[in-house]
Amino acid sequence: MSSRQVEVDGRRLSLSNLGKNLYPEFTKGEVIDYYARIAPVMLPHLKDRPATRIRWPEGVDGGKFYEKNAPSHTPGWVRTARVPTPGSTSGRETADFVVVDDLPTLVWCANLAALELHVPQWKVGPRGGLHAPDLVVFDLDPGPPATVVEACEVAALLRDVLAEDGFGSYPKTSGKKGLHLYVPIKEPTDAARTSQYAKAAAQRLASEHPDLVVAKMDKRLRKGKIFVDWSQNNPAKTTVAAYSLRAASRPSVSAPITWDELESCEDAADLVFSPDDVIERVDKHGDLLKPLLDGRRRALP
Repeated sequence: MSSRQVEVDGRRLSLSNLGKNLYPEFTKGEVIDYYARIAPVMLPHLKDRPATRIRWPEGVDGGKFYEKNAPSHTPGWVRTARVPTPGSTSGRETADFVVVDDLPTLVWCANLAALELHVPQWKVGPRGGLHAPDLVVFDLDPGPPATVVEACEVAALLRDVLAEDGFGSYPKTSGKKGLHLYVPIKEPTDAARTSQYAKAAAQRLASEHPDLVVAKMDKRLRKGKIFVDWSQNNPAKTTVAAYSLRAASRPSVSAPITWDELESCEDAADLVFSPDDVIERVDKHGDLLKPLLDGRRRALP
């Protein structure tokens, strides 16, 4: 196994198998390079959020596994947070999650073939306390033959519903076939409040646009419609992080987009972005999800 010693922001890392294909035409070295280059805009969206890492040690054509607990070989400088995991398949009541707060940790994760990073809508404090959610997220999932084109139509309808309550909303692609819509909020006193709010908004859209929208989990109802999945606001669930790679035959990215791009989408291919595309977009637009990071937030009604 070939390895290379590097220093990243003062941390020594051993990078291995850099020439190995993790995608059919995209190597582990290219994965690490992408994450290092996107880090300035990605890290603020990972900061303080316990990360579930989905790893493909043999590449996207091999097996994957979800990793919540920090492995035994985790360097001492990697931040971890102990989080309750009720109902875990491991039988453990807690897990020590990795918190990707800095570039060395991001590169370390990429070196472990953690192609995808998923995070919750809440943060952990500096002493490990769990905060209430500061984001509401909607996952717009097309049921074939519907595509992201119809998901864009639903996203615009959802934006208008949220605006009635005074909320701004900010879209990104899922990196696969759907969209995610984020709403920054003041932390509620009850963590369940975000799920209640998101469910009510999804149900309203489903009642007003029954031929286009479904808000129930039953997959039999989704054919040709957009499932507005509000359940990812459950504190036990996560959503793929902004700028994360996704595992597919070719590397794609969960990429922030503008409302103009969303409203002008005519073909699913219009909203597919490669790692190079996303680097170029950040050079042009900066971080389109930066409003999620500022301090101007409204409380849920």
